[in-house]
Amino acid sequence: MSIARVVVARVASRAVTPTLRTERLLLEPYAPGDEEDFVALFQDTEVSRWMGDGPATEAEDRALFGRVFTQVYARDLFAVWAVRRDGLLVGHAEIKRTEAVDGHEIIYALAPSAWGRGLGTELAQAVVAHGFGALGLTEVHATVAAENEASLTLLHRIGFQHTRDIEEEDGSTTRVLTRHR
Repeated sequence: MSIARVVVARVASRAVTPTLRTERLLLEPYAPGDEEDFVALFQDTEVSRWMGDGPATEAEDRALFGRVFTQVYARDLFAVWAVRRDGLLVGHAEIKRTEAVDGHEIIYALAPSAWGRGLGTELAQAVVAHGFGALGLTEVHATVAAENEASLTLLHRIGFQHTRDIEEEDGSTTRVLTRHR
């Protein structure tokens, strides 16, 4: 599915995180009132098992939400979005520089209630388009657990190619995928 349009509107206090619109999704900076929905998304083990180091405690997820404001937005570090559909928070997305790939990595997650509708593809395409357009990147990366077949399939479908594997300390494998402009 193609993106109907991507609208970049800078928010004065959050210059790094613009608002993006796709056919069905709104990606915008988090608001303080999003904390409960953010925590619920990150506490859902079907979602969090694929993010970072896996599930965290509720207190850790609340602290993470706080750091979005006190560090990421306050210091304009990188783009972090609340992903909404029909006004409801249904996901999370980021694009940021990371040492793991020596470049910019996209991160995205959707609530299970939003799975199976093509929204993940729409979301990932919007974040990639932002990287190539507004950020002027020539390549964008994604790191995905080798067992996360759904995300690997989605990324391959939108033009990402497997470039290498990272063997993690716990014995698991993380796939590095790259898409060139």
